[in-house]
Amino acid sequence: MLRHLALLCLTCVLLHAAPAVRVVSQSVGTDELLLAVAAPGQIAALSHLSRDPVFSGVSEEAKAYPQIGYGDAETILRFRPTLVLFTDYSRAELVEQVRRAGVKVFIFNRYATLDDALYSLRQLADVIGDNAARGRAGSVIINTRDRADALARRLASAPPVHVIAPSTYGVIAGAGTTFQDICDHAGAINLATSIGHLEGHAAPPNEQMLTWQIDQVVIGGNNINEALLPFRKLPPYAFMSVIRKERVALIQPWALGCVSHLRVRAYEQLARQLHPDLFKDSTP
Repeated sequence: MLRHLALLCLTCVLLHAAPAVRVVSQSVGTDELLLAVAAPGQIAALSHLSRDPVFSGVSEEAKAYPQIGYGDAETILRFRPTLVLFTDYSRAELVEQVRRAGVKVFIFNRYATLDDALYSLRQLADVIGDNAARGRAGSVIINTRDRADALARRLASAPPVHVIAPSTYGVIAGAGTTFQDICDHAGAINLATSIGHLEGHAAPPNEQMLTWQIDQVVIGGNNINEALLPFRKLPPYAFMSVIRKERVALIQPWALGCVSHLRVRAYEQLARQLHPDLFKDSTP
């Protein structure tokens, strides 16, 4: 009798247990958040760029997981997700197709600052809905804050370096961008914001920029010559002494536009480039 009762109770528990979480991530930023918070068994698939080191800060870790195709609801749904992570710049029709299939979607919409990224971590842990995810998010948040605070203490007396982030796409990063956030944490002044008064990614004021006293340009890349090549013939950058004299701070390409908590690596990379004397006693 007791045995039958125990089996009945177990059956009831199994029938009422929450379904297994299967998460698909549609963007690099949500890949980085998901890998930090979810258990491996909860990750159904990552974005099509997740393994690309130019765009992804988790390119090596991502190799352990499947990838979805580009912009295709069918390739998302074939992984049988219970949750799909989108951003507010994901295609609206793609989001709607997944939602109409009866799958829960979650849309991230805060990217500009470290606080935004850590807020997104907490949100993701809550939407996954288990204490383990919340615990992992809490640990990542503490570690990230500690690194940012340690960097701030090291840079407390550093003279700010005047920089811009040139682009071949006909825009330059001003206030409210991830680059501005990097500057705010790396002992740099973004001249596109402070002098150009630009908001977001805006068209560069080409003639005005030629008068700016730029100490260094910040470019994503691993080799100065390769990184500078497109700017040597591109106005107005081709006419700037900072380009001709190769006064460049290089950070990893993915880090320059990182929207997740991994942006702290960009802070550290840029700070070391701009203030090398302050880091002589530490290893990269």
